[in-house]
Amino acid sequence: MQTQKSTHLPAFLLAISILLSACSASPATDIAATQPPAPLSTEALITQAPQLTATEVTVTQAPASPATEVPVAQAPQSCPLTEADMEGPFYEPNAPIRDSVGKGYVLQGVVRSGADCAPIPGAQIEFWMAGPDGEYTDEYRATMLAGDDGAYRFESHFPPPYSGRPSHIHLRVSASGFQTLVTQHYPIEGETSASLDLVIAPGG
Repeated sequence: MQTQKSTHLPAFLLAISILLSACSASPATDIAATQPPAPLSTEALITQAPQLTATEVTVTQAPASPATEVPVAQAPQSCPLTEADMEGPFYEPNAPIRDSVGKGYVLQGVVRSGADCAPIPGAQIEFWMAGPDGEYTDEYRATMLAGDDGAYRFESHFPPPYSGRPSHIHLRVSASGFQTLVTQHYPIEGETSASLDLVIAPGG
């Protein structure tokens, strides 16, 4: 019996040694397997990223702003001046304040500045015209002031032609800071009204 134990002892020890070596090596293997992989460098990420083709790339562009959203500087508006006409021999200042000297024909409009077309509140407008008999009398003279919006409205009979002259109404427009305008309005036969803006020049 003693001889048998000594004979098999080295083999037993060798098996134990091999088993211990295997057990001591496996934890290192298991630890290495459970550790997270080291982070990749930027160069590695670029190298490993999938290459995109031109058809796979979508570029999103912001919608273009409408042209109306861009403020555009505009030049101040200007109005053509009302054409001057002869005063004639029958003008008289200080006509009565009124807006009518008869019935049947209405002349209306706005007194404006020739610089920017702005209305001129309170502008003074004087009218004189021939009566139905073709004569100039105080009965057919009037002075009125334009409203806060520069508007005026004047009513009269339809002026008759006389001495070879067509039907007409004389007007004289004045306002502080503006040149005085003297002009005439020529009604059209058969019409009962007309619109006439009176545009005067700054200065004076």
